[in-house]
Amino acid sequence: MITKRGAKTRLTCRPLLFHSRTGHYCVQSRPKNAQEKPPYRRCNSQDSLDELAMDDYWKEIEIIQHSREGEVETQEELQLKVPDEGEQEEAWLTEAGLATLFDESASDPEDSMVLLSTLTRTQAAAVEKRVETLKQTLRKRNRPHHVPDVRDIFKQPTVEGEQPSSRSENRKGDAVPDGMCHKSFLENGAAPVDQGQAPESETVLNLEVSFSEQALNSRQLLKGSAAPSEADDKLPSFRFSQDRTGMTKVGDLAPEDMKKVRRLALIEMTALFDTVGIELKTHKALKLKVKESGLFGVPLVTLLEQDQRRLPGTKVPLLLQRLICHIEDEGLDTEGLLRIPGVATRVKVVCQELETKFYEGLFPWESLKQHDAASVMKLFIRELPHPLLTVEYLSAFISVLKLPTKKQQLQALNLLVLLLPESSRDTLKSLVEFFQRVIDHKEQNKMTLNNVAVVMAPNFMFKGFRSKITEQEEFAMATGTANILRLLIRYRNLLWTIPKFIMNQVRKQNAENQRKLNRERAMRKLLKKMAYDREKSDKTEKYVSDIAQGFIRVQAPQFLKVSMAVQLTDDLQASDVLTRFLSQDTSLTVRREDVCLYEIGGNIKERCLDEETYMKALLELNPSAEWVIKSIQR
Repeated sequence: MITKRGAKTRLTCRPLLFHSRTGHYCVQSRPKNAQEKPPYRRCNSQDSLDELAMDDYWKEIEIIQHSREGEVETQEELQLKVPDEGEQEEAWLTEAGLATLFDESASDPEDSMVLLSTLTRTQAAAVEKRVETLKQTLRKRNRPHHVPDVRDIFKQPTVEGEQPSSRSENRKGDAVPDGMCHKSFLENGAAPVDQGQAPESETVLNLEVSFSEQALNSRQLLKGSAAPSEADDKLPSFRFSQDRTGMTKVGDLAPEDMKKVRRLALIEMTALFDTVGIELKTHKALKLKVKESGLFGVPLVTLLEQDQRRLPGTKVPLLLQRLICHIEDEGLDTEGLLRIPGVATRVKVVCQELETKFYEGLFPWESLKQHDAASVMKLFIRELPHPLLTVEYLSAFISVLKLPTKKQQLQALNLLVLLLPESSRDTLKSLVEFFQRVIDHKEQNKMTLNNVAVVMAPNFMFKGFRSKITEQEEFAMATGTANILRLLIRYRNLLWTIPKFIMNQVRKQNAENQRKLNRERAMRKLLKKMAYDREKSDKTEKYVSDIAQGFIRVQAPQFLKVSMAVQLTDDLQASDVLTRFLSQDTSLTVRREDVCLYEIGGNIKERCLDEETYMKALLELNPSAEWVIKSIQR
């Protein structure tokens, strides 16, 4: 616990008793004959949270423990396993879509080569490191292996009819990232800065050059020291550099492209940590028996499946949505909201009633008190059999605080959010947006960003990580989790965004795959091929003619609109196209916020456009795309 003596704050910690049911520690009285331990040493992750003394954190743990006293453990505890030597590299390469590098029986070897051809030098180095480590491990075990030499892996494939020198490569054969001139990449490895221009502000996020490349060339790289954690009002306000082709948010892409995004995010996240010299340790969960139905203690994916049978398209558990709505309906001005617990006996009864009455619509919401609802929401989060930040990446989230600059911490969090499973990512987003709405009423409810992060942190921590750690490690994990939650809330509008350099890599993969598909089509029967080429030629000629005349054709088949010609100008944005479409047909009852202009085909599967996208700039990036207006799939 933390006590104050005079004007000074001193850390003293009592032993922590692990509670198997909740997965948390509670404070235990120290025996009279026990020697007092020295105070903990401060770490960078504690700087901003010591002001609050973290006592709210330990109070929350005590509340959790007392709320579960007398209950019998009915569910198996999730156990963690550290992968054996070599297993970690195999798992990483498999998740990155590169299993063919060590397993010849794995599918899609050509897709792996397409992926490799789009990597930057730091990303390629991350792959090389895992391949070499795996080779050495297999050699030590005297196991036969067919892991190729990294020099063979990164030979640039020559496309039929293409000259090898036509590709942008450096002398090591690594792909040159977009937004980076060839000479500058060879000499400096960073995007050039025009002479006479001031360097880019530290609060501007460059999404065109890979984060690991930026880290490699950062003149402010401070090895071995982490960025201090600022107080709420001192956290920098980051912003994105302008992109005329539009921002891409999570949820804007088709599943096929999101799969590519996730693989690239894993490679880039690993490359970023490699670049600054931070080792990431991954864990995996051993299989356990879990509840297959119900509301509490059910895997998130299982819960969403049963929700979707009742309400198709559900992305956030219905119970969590209803609890958040109820808390807000009761008013966010309540002092101590989220901090003051509900009555334990009432909360227990509420949970039992929800299990039996929620789906039937018979639960008496009007009688549920606000603080009780908040306690039920926190219990729901911590009772998930798998942590919301996932077993695989929870330690990576904590390691973010070791990165040298606040900008790099934000970049790493951005990549980790992209790596989360869709169910965890959508649920986490819903929660941090709710937490921000609570913070918006801080003048009345006294819940600042720090207060919310500290109180909620114990509910996000996972017992499998604490089975064999010291009190000091426990405290470091507590402050680390609180600080990560703080950053997730503060920068929620930036973190659920897909960086442009990853989008460009996805486009390159799609373009190469399309060329492969066209070559396969050329092998079809002659008559079928001729018919296809004639149809394609007619369509292409018409499309090229439209563009040559300075307009695009927008389709809206869902709204029985065959085609709408839109004049292209330098300032035409996606919002202008939507405005014209909705104004032309006054019979439409659809709301503006429920429709989107989609980019379909060419070098992307499907993308819902940011309304500030400049259409001419995007057309130059994807000249073969079609433009379709349709309802947003929420």
